[in-house]
Amino acid sequence: MPETELTMLETSHAYFNESCDLLELDDGMRQVLLNPWRELSVAVPIRMDDGGIRVFNGFRIQHNGVRGPYKGGVRFAPAADADHTNALAMLMTWKTALADIPFGGAKGGVQVEPSELSEDELHRLTRRYTSAISHIIGPNRDIPAPDMGTNAQVMAWMMDAYGQSHGYAPGVVTGKPIELGGSYGREAATGRGVCDVAALAASDVGIEMRGARIAIQGFGNVGSFAAQRMEEIGAKVVAISDVKSALYDNNGLDIDQILGHVAKTRTLEDCPGGESIANDQLLELDVDILIPAAIEGVITMTNAVDIKAKLIVEAANSPVTYGANAILEERGITVIPDILANAGGVIVSYFEWAQNIQRFRWPLERVNEELYSIISSAYLRAADMVKERQITQRSAAYAVAVGTVARATELRGFI
Repeated sequence: MPETELTMLETSHAYFNESCDLLELDDGMRQVLLNPWRELSVAVPIRMDDGGIRVFNGFRIQHNGVRGPYKGGVRFAPAADADHTNALAMLMTWKTALADIPFGGAKGGVQVEPSELSEDELHRLTRRYTSAISHIIGPNRDIPAPDMGTNAQVMAWMMDAYGQSHGYAPGVVTGKPIELGGSYGREAATGRGVCDVAALAASDVGIEMRGARIAIQGFGNVGSFAAQRMEEIGAKVVAISDVKSALYDNNGLDIDQILGHVAKTRTLEDCPGGESIANDQLLELDVDILIPAAIEGVITMTNAVDIKAKLIVEAANSPVTYGANAILEERGITVIPDILANAGGVIVSYFEWAQNIQRFRWPLERVNEELYSIISSAYLRAADMVKERQITQRSAAYAVAVGTVARATELRGFI
């Protein structure tokens, strides 16, 4: 266990090296799989509404493309620097490999607080960023998607900006509006996949999903759809939170009522139907399943000793720090890692890309059925290794993913 918390990039490297030790990969293969294939840093100047000019830092990091075109989101956030983007790109490589979909891993980002921009400024920023990276993206090269601070509208702008130079190419991005070639079920996919994986893991650790008590930190896209899905399958969502507040009701919250309130106010503040609690308190509630669905690094070496949930499902990227993960492991708490738990988004992004290439749209029922088929298969591959090697879910998921990319590298004669 480290004496201090690791950064997100250090954490991704640590888990990678642990999987390499487990797989007994040689130093040469480790170096090939560790280092990103391409790192692009761009200046993104835009004219603001007041007439002034600001220049933002942008990145697109393509970690590994041995299994197919690069795939990964675009994040608009102040913390989206080179190291942060690099760590997320590596996670995407392992996520697509574990899901066994034909993509590599990439990530993009612009260091900006999008809530401080007007819609017109955000539009100009998106187009300028797209123009700056357009020579390294494309339907068969690198396919961006929404991430923190971006959404379907941003993807629509990216698609149009790319298309003005390269012709109509809806497959250049995923997570688009339905009207522009998006897939049914894409918006809900990450949250739905989180619930599918949670139900499989719950069965393995002896939790009955019907009536199970769930706490969800984060009520954005992923958290809200996860909450709805949990209700559908009979679980009780007893706590939810957003950046400002948290709600708790031991008998289960009325998610439809809460969604109505958030649609009007864009916040959980003053929402009826539950007791107001602190965000930190939500993480330490006595629940069956805890779903951190907000940002990275919320479960730390400090609060990991107070976690009471039997099962943690990482809906966000890296919500459990490296040091906290070791504490939870020692305490016998099962953690389903992000590269498995939140893979639903990239899986349905794959479906969207395939539909764009075929010019043939799938009905929602097929999307959901195929999503469950792929994500459950990924869970079972990792679960088989857990039993075979007597290791944790995280170690198994990383070993399956890294081993898949290593084998593809050998088969292609890359080295």
